[in-house]
Amino acid sequence: MVFLSGSTQPANDSLRFFAQKRGIGIGAAVAIRPLRKDSSYRTVLAREFNMLTPENVMKFKPIHPERDRYDFVAPDTLVDFAKRHDMQVRGHTLVWYQSEPDWLTANKWTREELMTILREHINTVVSHYRGQLVAWDMMNEAIADNASLRDTIWLKTIGQDYIELAFRWAHEADPKVRLFYNDYDSEGLGAKSDAIYALVKDLRQRDVPIHGVGLQMHVSINNPPNPEDVAANIKRLNDLGLEVQITEMDVRIGSGTENLEQRLAQQAAVYRNMMRVCLEAENCTAFVVWGLSDRHSWIPSHYNQPDLPLIFDKSFRPKPAYEALIEELQRM
Repeated sequence: MVFLSGSTQPANDSLRFFAQKRGIGIGAAVAIRPLRKDSSYRTVLAREFNMLTPENVMKFKPIHPERDRYDFVAPDTLVDFAKRHDMQVRGHTLVWYQSEPDWLTANKWTREELMTILREHINTVVSHYRGQLVAWDMMNEAIADNASLRDTIWLKTIGQDYIELAFRWAHEADPKVRLFYNDYDSEGLGAKSDAIYALVKDLRQRDVPIHGVGLQMHVSINNPPNPEDVAANIKRLNDLGLEVQITEMDVRIGSGTENLEQRLAQQAAVYRNMMRVCLEAENCTAFVVWGLSDRHSWIPSHYNQPDLPLIFDKSFRPKPAYEALIEELQRM
């Protein structure tokens, strides 16, 4: 994957500037509300990043709310912003068990009916953005925490070949876009990453059009990923001919102000270490943080407590984690 500067010249002290010099994508997950309403959000996004991922608006439920109706208004807004600012877009996500509309889950479908629904959904969405995206998180979290295939409507009704079929259908709709398998708690070595490795190895051996693996990297300073394990995992995926991207990184530090400076330094070290692993791996092509500012992170509502997991604070000021990424990108 090649990252071009385009007509927009990034500020020469920005993440974007240094990432482009290293030939790597530097991205952020983008929420539609602040993109539309917050000028500071838009300014920082365009200045600091050369890639974006829609946080929610391309998921199945918002983009396909009724059986015969699609809604592309919000995702088109995001893609248009990216075009204006010479940013690449990662599509997110075509198949995910947690974003299924009621019309889909409330009905009993035959295997043939559900295959038709899935194929039509993939073809419609991928075709709509054909030639406009560089990658899709084609399959999201199909492996459960116990390392088995996740028990989803697709698996139960279609069977495990739904994964292969989905990749093939997406490739038919846009042969040039890069298709990724994306998952959490799989950045290092362990049972879940072993299961993902076995899955993608099997797909590759059967010439299924899968091009990469996304490592989400939702992590914590209390249990940070081991850099050597992450490097080894990325290396074995490279041996399969697969690209790797860090796709959803945030680093939880917990709530409260006690030892805050120390916790922010620990957070910065985790970001630094993962950027270093990515830069040193020949097949790691992008580094995406899951949100722009602590003001808009999903973490506090998900864990029901305050947190500061991102690289800009709630006022869009750079945190130590931001400086660590800048320093790592400058290190040769």
